[in-house]
Amino acid sequence: MAQTLHTTEPATQQASDRFLRLVLRIDSASTAVMAAVLIAASGPLGSVTGMPVAFSSGFGIYQLGGAAALALIAGYPVIPAGLVMAVIGVNLGSAVACLVVAAGDFIPLTGFGIVFMLIGAVIVAVYAALEWAGLRRITAAG
Repeated sequence: MAQTLHTTEPATQQASDRFLRLVLRIDSASTAVMAAVLIAASGPLGSVTGMPVAFSSGFGIYQLGGAAALALIAGYPVIPAGLVMAVIGVNLGSAVACLVVAAGDFIPLTGFGIVFMLIGAVIVAVYAALEWAGLRRITAAG
């Protein structure tokens, strides 16, 4: 008689865990791609956005660190809720920072640069919302 393998986690917990891991991995990959663009194309990007090379490069380096942290967290056997809350907080903080840069006179952004920052704010806020939904799914299933 064939045996079935049983897991210690209920199916809903596994599905919720997969959802959160997927969101964290996509967030990590897209953050890494944006970091590479900000660093590698800081000169040309600066001429169309108004972002100084130092700002673009620094922002890209910050994002590389974030991408690495997201990939690490997504790979944990059990994703700690506290780390997910930290990710959500950093994403929301980044969204607010993008809005402040877009609305303020700190950096002489072009019209395209303002739109670039606003789109960035929306994308990061969407990731935060998806990560919040994933965390809630895990806590509800557990």
